Amino acid sequence: MGRSTAGLIDFALIGHQESWRAAADVLAVLRGPERTPLPDDEIRDILPWLPPRAVCHVDIESLGGARARGLYIDSFIAPDRLADAYIRDNIARVRGAAAYAIKAGAKMVSLGGFSSILIEGNFDQLPQRHDTVFTTGNTLTVGFIVQGIRKMCAIEGRDLRRSTLLIVGATGDLGSGCARCLARDVRRVLLTARNLERLRRLAAELEAAGVEVEMATDLQQFSSEADVVICAASLASSSLLLGRIAPEAIICDAGYPKNLAPGAETPRAKVFFGGLGQVMGGLTFTPDFHGVLNRHPFPDVVHGCLLEGMALALERRFEPFSQGRGFITPERVEEMETIAARHGIYLAPLYNANGPLEETVESGCGKLCFASGHD
Repeated sequence: MGRSTAGLIDFALIGHQESWRAAADVLAVLRGPERTPLPDDEIRDILPWLPPRAVCHVDIESLGGARARGLYIDSFIAPDRLADAYIRDNIARVRGAAAYAIKAGAKMVSLGGFSSILIEGNFDQLPQRHDTVFTTGNTLTVGFIVQGIRKMCAIEGRDLRRSTLLIVGATGDLGSGCARCLARDVRRVLLTARNLERLRRLAAELEAAGVEVEMATDLQQFSSEADVVICAASLASSSLLLGRIAPEAIICDAGYPKNLAPGAETPRAKVFFGGLGQVMGGLTFTPDFHGVLNRHPFPDVVHGCLLEGMALALERRFEPFSQGRGFITPERVEEMETIAARHGIYLAPLYNANGPLEETVESGCGKLCFASGHD
């Protein structure tokens, strides 16, 4: 795509592909249907050398008729280079993608997936800009995670008020935001993260509000099991949860990339992917990347971090709504949820790696979701 879009772009979305299969599909669309797909080994060789660039236009329409136009900019962070060893190169890629968005004239930029984890509100790491603002998009993501937890509890007939909530990655922007939004709605909160000092500060904040809290840097240190779990950071293995979750626990996988699935180790656990929303008004990619950039079993489903920028663009509120760790409050989440809902952006139907957890039917006003039998 060329860069003759200045003045026409309301928003830009910065992301990357979380699997080699997804990366291969993106490259296939960019190369065109007339060309033979590249072999896997060539894709692995080529991808790390690709500079950040826009791969398509994204047009979104509100249920009320408002429209916004944007760009999806891929940073081309390789799926196997998400570890700390590559952090400098990955931040440089996010900076390159941000510079592309600024040059394209985007008024609002959302940092998607691992991009928001890398930056987490430290916008000073990004290039100088004049009329472009950035958001991590994490406020709306937290809203969808919390909505998903409540919906799954309703589907399973669970009383959230009697639950013990475990948050993995509790001191990050997503984890701490979820803690603030759900802590008063559960019986007890278990917080785990690598940074002990941040854990202590978050625990003290919640305890001051009358919440019963236990914290640990090691999951195995907790004295009780959790029956509701939010993974706000990716786990090296789902086996790390064993011994500290109830057999039929509800588990929200909100890490990036997603890596939890129902398995032999936790056959009765109810796992779902959290933080996702669905656009009901209309979403168009040019060229057509449907099913490539949004690889979900339901139409027009997008990560909440990207949807926040789109919702703000539809609202014509070009401001850095989500600015980094510690600023997500229940009040801010409610405000962002209201903005999103006003434009027909709602919690996506629930699903996991095995497929949908709900059935959808068409109605005159969109799609209605029903729980399906999935014991």
